[in-house]
Amino acid sequence: MAKATALNIDRLLRPRSVAIVGASEKPGALGASLLANLVQAGFSGDIHLINPNREEISGRPCLKSIDDLPEGVDAAVLAIPRPAVLDSVKALARRKVGSAIIFSSGFAEGGEAGMAEQREIAAVAKAAGMVLEGPNCLGMVNFIDGIPLTFIQPPSPPQSDGDRIGIVSQSGAMATVLMVTLASRDLPLSYSVSTGNEAASGVEDYIEHLIDHPSTRVISMIVEQFREPQRFLRAARRARDLGKTVVLLHPGKSGAARESAATHTGALAGDYQTMRLFVQRAGVVMAETLEELGDISEIALRCQSLPQGGVAVLGESGAFKALALDLCEELDLSVPVLTDDTAPRLRAAMPEFVAVSNPLDLTAQGLIDPDIYRRTLTALLDDERFGAVLVGIIQEAPRIVGIKAPPILAAMAESGSKKPVVYAGLDEGAQVPAEVIAALRAAHVPYFPTAERALRAIKRLSAVDRRPVAAPAPLPAISGLEDGVIPEYRAKAALAPLGVSFPPGRFARTLDEAQAAAAELGFPVVLKAQSADLSHKSDAGGVILSLKDAGGLAEGWARLHSNIAKARPGLVLDGVLVEGMGKGGVELIIGGRHDPDWGPMVLVGFGGVLAEMLHDVRLLTPDLSREAIAEELHSLKCGALLSGFRGSPALDVEAVIDIVVALGSALTATPSIREVDLNPVVVHPKGQGAVALDALITVEA
Repeated sequence: MAKATALNIDRLLRPRSVAIVGASEKPGALGASLLANLVQAGFSGDIHLINPNREEISGRPCLKSIDDLPEGVDAAVLAIPRPAVLDSVKALARRKVGSAIIFSSGFAEGGEAGMAEQREIAAVAKAAGMVLEGPNCLGMVNFIDGIPLTFIQPPSPPQSDGDRIGIVSQSGAMATVLMVTLASRDLPLSYSVSTGNEAASGVEDYIEHLIDHPSTRVISMIVEQFREPQRFLRAARRARDLGKTVVLLHPGKSGAARESAATHTGALAGDYQTMRLFVQRAGVVMAETLEELGDISEIALRCQSLPQGGVAVLGESGAFKALALDLCEELDLSVPVLTDDTAPRLRAAMPEFVAVSNPLDLTAQGLIDPDIYRRTLTALLDDERFGAVLVGIIQEAPRIVGIKAPPILAAMAESGSKKPVVYAGLDEGAQVPAEVIAALRAAHVPYFPTAERALRAIKRLSAVDRRPVAAPAPLPAISGLEDGVIPEYRAKAALAPLGVSFPPGRFARTLDEAQAAAAELGFPVVLKAQSADLSHKSDAGGVILSLKDAGGLAEGWARLHSNIAKARPGLVLDGVLVEGMGKGGVELIIGGRHDPDWGPMVLVGFGGVLAEMLHDVRLLTPDLSREAIAEELHSLKCGALLSGFRGSPALDVEAVIDIVVALGSALTATPSIREVDLNPVVVHPKGQGAVALDALITVEA
């Protein structure tokens, strides 16, 4: 995909002259809607209309063809059928037009012929240095300068001299939905760009541009596939470093959704969990739904800082207190405990019959003593244990809101705290005066119709990955690995020098060699068939356990080869791995994968049926510190087993971390390694190590 420069992007997003190819005055026609938008927005630049069948449209003269345009028009919008697009783009290139928007569909998402035509369009644009938005897009809206290059009727969000939200979406329809959602909450917007099929510019170009845009503080994205993942990750990390928030909704968790993405945008969807791992590590906030995308974006823009750490909940109901605790536990959102002794200022702000707690239940006392809202909220804002405060209010009627809202606003004015405060009505549908909502928003307090939505958004934002980067230990690339599956005996030989522990073993090609190996290792031993074509050797009877003496070894050797001959006729083994039988312990699965788009990652989970039944695994990037790896291990569903459970000994977590670090370093140093599987890894009590019983490496140069 051609990469557009910042200067080129500016010609698209801030054009001083616009050409409408396919201009029309027919109601509902794309060209007519586009022209109406520009006129209504008061666009002051030159507008060139092109329609070979009209002399004028709405009193404006029409050109017969693109070749009649003056040279150097900033932006052209193609509101024409697909068959005419390629020739039109070539004509725009001849007239040195700086950028073009293509509404038409039927290109990459329409099959091979459409894809070929899209590639040709992209090549023309690249050669001409032309920014191309689309095809199959709804255009863009510049809300700052009032330039709507789209056929939909955009909303009218408030203007602002301060911070704004920028929208980047591959889906034009969803960009429209998000524009309306955010504008309805009186949130100022900077730009909205729908990238469509991304023939010659994509989400990576626009996020880079918006990161450098001074008034865009939040970037809200709807992306079905990243075509340049590493470029996006660099941009996301830079946004985080600059204090800007990137919020992402990524459709495509399910198999059906991934198939839909391929037909919708011409994109081949990637692995959702892999994508999520890397973008969150880069500081991106993930939204699960369109509703969450709007909620998270609002808090990120309206509040003066992002939620971090625990949340304080100020409420007026014992039942709401219990509901809030339930939801926070489900979300894994920290709710620090408060008592009379640990919160003396809060204790002093309330009558004795109101208990100090978190969530806080003020009962109906606020109707008698409205100032209690100011006193308690001020105390919570000044408490360093909380990174955000949720105020859950029973609104009931305008008169009741008029009693409760002023002291809440007074607390915000007096405190001077920049800690995020979110106001949530508990009775959705209650009549809340518009001026109250406006006053809350002016005080940097988002208004939410439900506490559940507010807590979910707070959790997503408080989970932003701020952990420091720990570079993987520098290692030379592992040499001598040819393409394909590397069998166990060779995989262990490659990984052992990196610090991965394996049972003592010897490779044998004959029974005599196996007997000698067993004598050296000591009985009991295990025999394992070795071949690159036998990844699942247990299924073929290629693993013989607990051989206690030389006679048993001879019988096991014969049985192993007989099993392989029956299960895999004609398969020639490299040989047999003879290993000492190890002692039992808790089984983990540890693996690694080098995704060609996103990079290396390590998977850790509890082995056996737990991994399959509970999906009890964590994906880790190789840049985590040992402390962060330990935190991830203990966050597994069965993580309590690591610390000792019901009298069992604590396990050697440090030895597990050693293996995770070793795999991360190996994958980073040797990108040709596509996958590594260590399954099972038997973890022994603290100080006694962790041993990988099996190993497999898959290489793809």
